[in-house]
Amino acid sequence: MKALTHLPAGILSTVLVVGGAVAAAAPQTPKNATVYAKGLEGPRGLRFGGDGFLYVAEAGLGGKHGTGSACRQVPQPVGPYTGGKTARISRVGPDGKVSTVASGFPSAQDALGDILGVNDVAFLNGELYAVLAGGGCSHGNGNIPNGVVQVDRKTGEWKLIANLSAFLKQHQAKVESPDDFEPDGTFYSLLTVDGLLYTVEPNHGQIFSVSPGGTIEQLIDISASEGHVVPTSIDTLNGRLYVGTLNTFPIDPKWARVLTLTKTSYDDPAPGFDNDGFAYDIKNSKAGFTTVVAVDFGPDGLLYALELSSKPGFPTPGAGKVVRVARDGTIETVVAGLTVPTGMTFGPDNRLYISNFGAAPPGAGQILQFDVPPG
Repeated sequence: MKALTHLPAGILSTVLVVGGAVAAAAPQTPKNATVYAKGLEGPRGLRFGGDGFLYVAEAGLGGKHGTGSACRQVPQPVGPYTGGKTARISRVGPDGKVSTVASGFPSAQDALGDILGVNDVAFLNGELYAVLAGGGCSHGNGNIPNGVVQVDRKTGEWKLIANLSAFLKQHQAKVESPDDFEPDGTFYSLLTVDGLLYTVEPNHGQIFSVSPGGTIEQLIDISASEGHVVPTSIDTLNGRLYVGTLNTFPIDPKWARVLTLTKTSYDDPAPGFDNDGFAYDIKNSKAGFTTVVAVDFGPDGLLYALELSSKPGFPTPGAGKVVRVARDGTIETVVAGLTVPTGMTFGPDNRLYISNFGAAPPGAGQILQFDVPPG
């Protein structure tokens, strides 16, 4: 995902980066927040491990390597990308001390300064996995594709188990935006479901599953029915998937949605409809959100959504927030004053942890901790 903040209004874009406003404004940390960690390089998705440590995906600093005509490039003015191996996964202890778990992951910077790298982490059977978004030839990293990797937390060594760049090229989405087409994808969220890893591709609008052995399956092409809504985030409850959408820019508040997906009944499709062989169908959606970049169910059983920026136009420093769907269906704000937040998770202590300044100048990234009253 990337920013097209310098293009005229009306151009379709998938955005996860704010421009120079962040560097210029430097808003204060919300008063009800505790700074749990700081000095991070583009923190994105985060997850607690069984060891009590918080694991954070970091996009990195990009690089200077280009691939030119070796492959299809992202259209200008966003492309071309240049890449390097500067993304990493960090670990934060209970004392807030940050250490590197694994490094050398592909990181890519586009012509507007936006950076992709490691975008999320997840645990399956005690093993650490991550999804890469800065890999692939179109991102200046032709030797490392986008995909899911398994990481050895003791040695820092990692290995690619699923080449999502290649799979994406072989399974094209029905609706693809020519203005910001990403040949290698911009995979964002990673979720553990029934012994598999689910990941969302926002630019194409698809969801894929990956087995620990590396088998990839397309679960649904959201673009086929919803168009270019830019799905970013995913969580699960009671066998259903809940998928948040970023939507296109400029921001039009309250038009992002959370889609509810259920497993397809192959032998009983709706009259006049075909499930296209996908494992999931969209059953309904709830509007009223803005620029959703993460969804998570809290300890109170309610759905929380992290919004990149809630004001119209383009991302505004201090306009990020967390909203919650109350039991009566209303959407209420529970955290405000965030600046380009890009990931969140609930910890074993039932507190909410958020990647703040997730797309900002080098070293500005931080993890904030919040006490959220139950709904």
